[in-house]
Amino acid sequence: MTTLIQNGQVYTNGQLIVADVVIDNDRITAIGEPGFWQGSIDQRIDATNKLVSPGLVDVHVHYRDPGETQKETIHTGSLAAAHGGFTTVGAMPNLDPAPDTPARVAEMVRRNQQEGVVHIAQFATITTGRQGDQLVDFAGVKKAGAFAVSNDGSGVQTAGTMYQAMKGAAAAGLPLAAHVEDNSLLFGGVMTASDRSRQLGLPGAPSVSESAQVARDLVLAKTTGVHYHICHVSTKESIAMVRFAKQQGVNVTCEVTPHHLLLTVDDIDGHDTNYKMNPPLRTKADQQALIAGLQDGTIDMIATDHAPHTVADKPADFTQAANGITGSETAFAELYTNLVKPGTISLTKLLDLMSAKPADLFNLNQAGHLEPGRPADLAIFDLQQSTRIQAADYQSKGINTPFTGDQVYGDTVLTMVDGHVVYQRKEG
Repeated sequence: MTTLIQNGQVYTNGQLIVADVVIDNDRITAIGEPGFWQGSIDQRIDATNKLVSPGLVDVHVHYRDPGETQKETIHTGSLAAAHGGFTTVGAMPNLDPAPDTPARVAEMVRRNQQEGVVHIAQFATITTGRQGDQLVDFAGVKKAGAFAVSNDGSGVQTAGTMYQAMKGAAAAGLPLAAHVEDNSLLFGGVMTASDRSRQLGLPGAPSVSESAQVARDLVLAKTTGVHYHICHVSTKESIAMVRFAKQQGVNVTCEVTPHHLLLTVDDIDGHDTNYKMNPPLRTKADQQALIAGLQDGTIDMIATDHAPHTVADKPADFTQAANGITGSETAFAELYTNLVKPGTISLTKLLDLMSAKPADLFNLNQAGHLEPGRPADLAIFDLQQSTRIQAADYQSKGINTPFTGDQVYGDTVLTMVDGHVVYQRKEG
């Protein structure tokens, strides 16, 4: 079947052009000036005054399946991704059982392909059960289909374990994505130690719990040569160290979440636990450092850390509520509205951070680019009309986000995976 997407503002080869896109079955076959295509057409999609983007790529989502399917499943999580314009995601391994053996990884890869409506790349764990010091079979989990390894949700506490893990991951050619958190520096904190935590009377954890482990890991990464990736970087000290490490030739990349770019510790009122996440919201100075890191290239990509929970997991008591918020369905619109429209970053920069960069750096070779010969993975966004984010529209099982109710631009109109429409906005 031949599909023609007409008159869109198309992001291709790093630039925005008004163009038509021709799709033949599962592949993009041509991109050209409006009206250039003279061949037969089975389906037309009018993208006038709309953005046509490569399918977005999110290397950090939590799908809770198996283990906590009341929070999310592979299917509902992938529907949420499609709603947000994502066509490729990286699923974290904090599952029960965890994908910590080649057989378990292979089973997750099979289920992801069978039950997801978008492409789902699978993380394996770094250690058995995602805890302790027993390393996984890195070569084995890669052969089984893992695209990277991570213990996300838990920092690797022992330097010797991280050193050996980096050596093993490097030998297998696997990126190692680290949740950087030194548990001995948390002191029972449920938010960042700050003037705000003291005002609210809530226990605070110093932000050095992140940056101390970043410092350790950067030294180890330089020694081992591993592709070391820092998950959800959040402090000004971490950014400064990553910037310096890159100048020294360390093979380090990092991601930032939309919520750490758009919110700070001062947004916490102590009762709305949708503002509780890990790493916790940081200070205004940290937020400014993250934005500067986006602007100068220190931060390589944006990832949502999509973390669905049930309503019961998020009681009003900040000390008892689970960490994490959903992100797949709000990320692009919130970032376009709050960073691109005010001129903080360009639209092309945002698209690069959410498509080509994560795909290229994690060797997701079929993702992140809208070009002839590539898979027909794309999204169409409405940048002209504002919409209100509503919980009733979420495809995820989780509604735990502080962004519900926001008025935004950049709503997803349509998402296509391998030439098939997997999400389409209801009009009227």
